[in-house]
Amino acid sequence: MDIKQLGFDKWFSDRVDSERSPAYEIARVTAVSKESALVSNSRINVFAEMSGKLMFSAQSSLDYPTVGDWVYAQFFDNGSFAVIHEIIPRRSLLKRKTSGKKIDFQLIASNIDTAFIIQSFGSDYSIRRLERYLVMVNEGGITPVVLLSKSDLATSQEIESSMEQIHKLMPDIEIITFSSKNGSGMEKIEKLMAPGKTFCLLGSSGVGKTTLLNSLVSEELFETQEVREKDGKGRHTTTRRQLITLKNGAMVIDTPGMRELGNFATETGLTDTFSEIAQLSEECFYKNCTHTSEKGCAILLALKGGALSEERYQNYVKMERESAYNEMSYLQKRERDREFGKLCKSVIKSKKNRK
Repeated sequence: MDIKQLGFDKWFSDRVDSERSPAYEIARVTAVSKESALVSNSRINVFAEMSGKLMFSAQSSLDYPTVGDWVYAQFFDNGSFAVIHEIIPRRSLLKRKTSGKKIDFQLIASNIDTAFIIQSFGSDYSIRRLERYLVMVNEGGITPVVLLSKSDLATSQEIESSMEQIHKLMPDIEIITFSSKNGSGMEKIEKLMAPGKTFCLLGSSGVGKTTLLNSLVSEELFETQEVREKDGKGRHTTTRRQLITLKNGAMVIDTPGMRELGNFATETGLTDTFSEIAQLSEECFYKNCTHTSEKGCAILLALKGGALSEERYQNYVKMERESAYNEMSYLQKRERDREFGKLCKSVIKSKKNRK
């Protein structure tokens, strides 16, 4: 195996710094933890730490390695450990707002070609949550595919109704219904998984991500848990993000279930996910229309005439406001951090001058 089989294609090779190539090896991050990462140069998988320079120069969480990254690394002691010096430019990046009140980015994975957004028939199915996942995926420059799991628990009428509902909002998106229990639809999923391409599994806990992964690797390698009967919600099985290479050479990044899907800096994601609303907004009388109360708002007219559903409109407005608020708060936080950094440097300089 060489790094090309790990997904290192011409797009990445064109962005490699030729001056760095002799001093460092190119490796891919296959797992991350709080203290270190696991990297592969196609020959060995070893734990790696970030160099002091990389940690010191990082201005935000976006500057740290995540699963799927290509990096410049040095391997030591016959490949028993490594040091990551720099991240090679990313082709795509999956990120979200950190959970809770803290306003910052949380990196999920990078350099993904296709994201499988999984929802299961039953209590988990939610078109509004699906829209949130699509905003995240579209913003990251990743191709989305919707997987509807546990099709063995649904009637043919329920399956057809769910697919029609999704296609009504997103006509061009690919949808596959499947069941890991009876194997229905698995062939269609496997057919999408081309060698050298990177895929990721997204969805709430209990939708069947880990069971699907076990089916793809043809082994019970990863632990699964039953969904709670009380509320139909899943329990966390996957505890960390990791890249797994399948027998055919395709790669899959498994991710823990996400209960919160806060987004910000999502202009492209919102436009791609709510394309019909984006098109209507171009017909608004005012260029700075907020689409909430203005006369001549094409979106409100479509809403009033029934061409646009109230639920889809409300979800769009909610995510747009949420994104704007989070982005403003993040920029304010960055400015405060910069001012604090300047103050620290000033104090250190002042102390040096007194000596």
